[in-house]
Amino acid sequence: MQIHSKLPDVGTTIFTVMSSLAVEHQAVNLGQGFPDFMMSEELIDLVDAAMKKGNNQYVHMNGLPLLRERIAEKCFKLYNSNIDPETEITITPGGTYAIYTALTTVLQPNDEVIVFEPAYDSYIPNIEINGARAVRISLHYPSYSIPWGEVRSKVNERTRMIMINSPHNPTGSVLSEDDITQLRSIVTDTNIIILSDEVYEHLIFDGIQHQSILRYPDLMERSFVCFSFGKTYHCTGWKIGYCISSAAAMKEFRKVHQFNCFSVDSPKQFALADYLQNEQAYLTLGPSIQTKRDYFRKLMQATPFKLIPSHGSYFECYSYGGISDMNDKDFAIHLTKHYGVATIPVSAFYKEATDNKVIRFCFAKREETLDRAIKRLTDFC
Repeated sequence: MQIHSKLPDVGTTIFTVMSSLAVEHQAVNLGQGFPDFMMSEELIDLVDAAMKKGNNQYVHMNGLPLLRERIAEKCFKLYNSNIDPETEITITPGGTYAIYTALTTVLQPNDEVIVFEPAYDSYIPNIEINGARAVRISLHYPSYSIPWGEVRSKVNERTRMIMINSPHNPTGSVLSEDDITQLRSIVTDTNIIILSDEVYEHLIFDGIQHQSILRYPDLMERSFVCFSFGKTYHCTGWKIGYCISSAAAMKEFRKVHQFNCFSVDSPKQFALADYLQNEQAYLTLGPSIQTKRDYFRKLMQATPFKLIPSHGSYFECYSYGGISDMNDKDFAIHLTKHYGVATIPVSAFYKEATDNKVIRFCFAKREETLDRAIKRLTDFC
């Protein structure tokens, strides 16, 4: 049997490669973005209670109504955004699924989507599998800011979507109010749709305000905004997220969703609906994770790696240009095999493997994990 591949240039993701190497060489895994500390016991207990109450069968295709209502309440409190839980929110099996479904809902063959690199690795394959073309624009290095003049030059009659991601994976950069102003000026009086990946919405630091698209009604009307409970509550393996959009756009989103995932994990939806009432759980998340970032930064001062500051997410990037001439993938593999610390080479987030000699670290770990990793890095240096 022969299959004509829809993604002929795609292989195993760098996350799988580096995590496998970490296991093989018993390395400290600061590569893939998952915490190694426990999630909330209260939330675990709520799942257990939901299962014991018999909430184990299908819930509504669009998601548990109470959960959608609680999400809408949260959006109003955080962003002063009036979201209709019945028509504008759909619960999904993860944020990546929400992104894929939004792209599949909209894209037709030969459409163009503006994507900023380095980019989360699912974006471009998701675009291409729908027969569309990714128009890649590199963020300014090392600030990883958006070159809006170049964006304007790339917009044409085929431009169907602009994808944004803040806080940004892999760099931890965040969008400003000026970025939103620039985006608005580009899409006004066009048919361009915005896909806003906001899975790290609560993981934002240094007193910076998250510029959610939900804050801006005119942009919200033309957007799909994607979120993740896994990143918010340190349960990445649960794979539960949600998408918010206008009623008309969400109607089309649900047409695709219903034939791909009829219903998302029921007991966890009941538990999350209850847990969302604990506002402090997400309001204190940014400061809590910033403490880990700051601890990691302090430890890294003992090494010659050069900081590229992060203001959000689980991640911070460092340049090793003053240490080695190796390309970043070989350097990351060398660190894993010979010094027992797994990272992610940032070139993996560029389709053409742009190499600025930068690697990404996940600092969402216990202090003892970070201590062990830095001890190994100082041995290397």
